[in-house]
Amino acid sequence: MTEEIGWTDTHSHIQETYLDDPSGVEAVLDRAMASGVGRIVCVGTGEEASREAVALAARVASSGSKTRVWSTVGLHPHEASSGVGPVAKLLAEVAPRSTGRPPGSVVAVGECGLDYFYEHSPRAAQRDAFAEQIVLAKEYDLALVVHSRGAWDETIEILTSNGVPERTVIHCFTGGVEEAGRCLALGAYLSFSGIVTFKNASDVRDAAKLCPSDRLLVETDSPFLAPAPYRGKPNEPAYVAIVGTAMAVLRGVSSTEIAEVTSINAAALFDLSP
Repeated sequence: MTEEIGWTDTHSHIQETYLDDPSGVEAVLDRAMASGVGRIVCVGTGEEASREAVALAARVASSGSKTRVWSTVGLHPHEASSGVGPVAKLLAEVAPRSTGRPPGSVVAVGECGLDYFYEHSPRAAQRDAFAEQIVLAKEYDLALVVHSRGAWDETIEILTSNGVPERTVIHCFTGGVEEAGRCLALGAYLSFSGIVTFKNASDVRDAAKLCPSDRLLVETDSPFLAPAPYRGKPNEPAYVAIVGTAMAVLRGVSSTEIAEVTSINAAALFDLSP
């Protein structure tokens, strides 16, 4: 399987709202494939970005591209003040009703959660939007993609009190060993980004070393958080191979093993079919 699929970028924003590449998304996908990235999950952050993600994944699937793209629908905590209603309506239109999601399908609710670092939306609105999207993930039997920054205690509390969906990932994990343990105890996957290559991120690297192999994922969060040596420049799915290789060095295994393990885990988390 992994010889065909290669790396899986479990979290990227390559839709029009975020794309910062005059050559277009096709060039981004071509570079990803050239870097061994066979699968990409394009993540929604509000109604418009979610619609773009859904349309992009469907278009790529129908084009016959060798790179397989799936989408998510969600409301980022930065946008929580706008309310979950439009996102819930979109889910009702596009969410699959069967298991085994082929390329082009919607596979998750999110990204959603809490961001108390920037607080672009009031905390109460963030908490309400997060709880509502947990319910939606369970209603549609979709994975839940969680964003948590500066809010570990409340993230854990809201997940626990609302019932953690069976398939949940803490994306762009930024905590240390303690936070990793708390999330893993909930049954969540941990997805690591280019932050593992940053010099000042020793706590994240410690968590990455200790994460069980069956709960480990890699992502770019493109166009944000490009790994070294591209830090400060626009990120893209092709760079997930750099993240994965850094992870392999941390864990003392081959990059081939990390590609295989993380791609298997991505398929399980998002219920992907070939």
